[in-house]
Amino acid sequence: MTYSLPIETERLTLRRYAETDYDNLLKLQSNPEVTRFLLYDAKTPEQVRESMAARLADVPMDTDGQALTLAVILRETGVHLGEVTLFVNSTEHRTGEIGYVFHPESGGRGYAAEAAVELLRLGFEELGYHRMIARLDGRNTGSVKLLQRLGMRQEAHFVRNEFLKGEWTDELVFALLTEEWDKRS
Repeated sequence: MTYSLPIETERLTLRRYAETDYDNLLKLQSNPEVTRFLLYDAKTPEQVRESMAARLADVPMDTDGQALTLAVILRETGVHLGEVTLFVNSTEHRTGEIGYVFHPESGGRGYAAEAAVELLRLGFEELGYHRMIARLDGRNTGSVKLLQRLGMRQEAHFVRNEFLKGEWTDELVFALLTEEWDKRS
């Protein structure tokens, strides 16, 4: 499958990671405030090096389980705001999943929405997905509001289904179909 990068929006550049992005990724992944609702705890520098290696790898996006993670850069200043990820859930059923992680200081300005829209566009329009989902910790109300703004609908609420960081947490699943995307855009 082919897709074109980088992606330019009005304010952002979504691009592949470069070796020079290590310090930005470390700042993001080692921050407990950032990882609070994620599946992993704040990472050590060595764990971030492993994350970086995965982000630098070439990903054809043609096999279940593959993921393309892009750095989100503020075009005006070159500042790393966070990252977005597009996952291949099923090539057979043409389903993908989006995820996003942003530095807390970049919140409240619509950057995550601007970047996430481009992931949905990439999945539906360039990779030909039929369905895209997003899964999140039910306590992450900011993320819930973002997914709703993107036009995604909540399809599931799994009550206390995951034991994360010493407690049972709820998981929400949001989804969007290609025909819903077409009507939206």
